[in-house]
Amino acid sequence: MKYEVIVTGLGDLVSDMLEGNIYILFNENAPAELAEISVLHTIAELKEAVKVGDKVTIGTLDYTVQDVGEEANHTLKSLGHCTLKFGVEKVDLPGEIALTGNPIAHVKPGDLIKIE
Repeated sequence: MKYEVIVTGLGDLVSDMLEGNIYILFNENAPAELAEISVLHTIAELKEAVKVGDKVTIGTLDYTVQDVGEEANHTLKSLGHCTLKFGVEKVDLPGEIALTGNPIAHVKPGDLIKIE
């Protein structure tokens, strides 16, 4: 297991982000202006870098990592932050992780997010 966190809250604007097929992840101690757009989660250590081919599980749905932006591992490790972009093969921004496999998960507090 490279990373495992529990969703603790959803910002008021997460549903707007969902319309763009993205989730923005942040540790639960994110500043208020970032928390409103974020899926907040427990703080955990990123034990190993996320790589193409890794499996991401959100709740009960599995996804395959297709691409990892050049800053995504750094920000995930330091802030619990990255943008998960669903249904794409390539990232557009340095903090994104591109995922394919299932329709976007409707995340809720208590759900596990795992990377392995």
